[in-house]
Amino acid sequence: MENALITGATQGIGRSIAIAFAKQGLNLAICSRKVKDLAQLKEELLVVNPEIQVYTHATDCSIKAELLDFARQAQAQLGFIKVLVNNVGLFIPSKVLDDEDDALMNQINTNLMPAYELYRFFGKNMVAQGSGHIFNICSAAALHPAINAGSYSVTKAAMYSLNTVMKLEMQPYSVKVTALLPGSTLTASWAGTEVHPDRFIMPDDVAAAVVTAYRMSAGANVDEIVIKPVLGQLQ
Repeated sequence: MENALITGATQGIGRSIAIAFAKQGLNLAICSRKVKDLAQLKEELLVVNPEIQVYTHATDCSIKAELLDFARQAQAQLGFIKVLVNNVGLFIPSKVLDDEDDALMNQINTNLMPAYELYRFFGKNMVAQGSGHIFNICSAAALHPAINAGSYSVTKAAMYSLNTVMKLEMQPYSVKVTALLPGSTLTASWAGTEVHPDRFIMPDDVAAAVVTAYRMSAGANVDEIVIKPVLGQLQ
């Protein structure tokens, strides 16, 4: 079986991707800050597919030491990590001029640095194997910044740029890199909203796109996938 690692896997897009990969028969390494949520998701994944292995690790991905401990333990438990899904994210709605002093750094440490560190950790193994697929969950805000999410938009633009660098570095080694750029997606970030669900992308839509890209032939790489709400982007 192939092995996938997903950050921030217990909610929203990460959760949907974990379930979709379980259905595809991939072993999974998943992390979240909450032990209870991880245990519940592990149980659900094993119901979806009792044949897979699921490794869980309570991790604050914004803390480098915790993140790399998760990476090392996942590799020790499952073996070669063929699929890396950089999903963990933090959304702080605010105009830049209204940001709290630590807003930008908090979002950099969650939205950008985990992808950078895990790429450095797993990328060399992928190069050695001549195989692998990295999915970076960016955002439509990387292409079209949102005025009410200024610092978030900046960090997602940086993530999108990092994705491009990964793709250029990995191309000679047959390692695939795909950016996902969804618009407004109905996740915990929109908790309490009165906006109708039809105005949103569903997390399962993003997961379906990831699985489709992953299951393409060895010679095909999906550079990026932009998913927009039919009725237009929310701000």
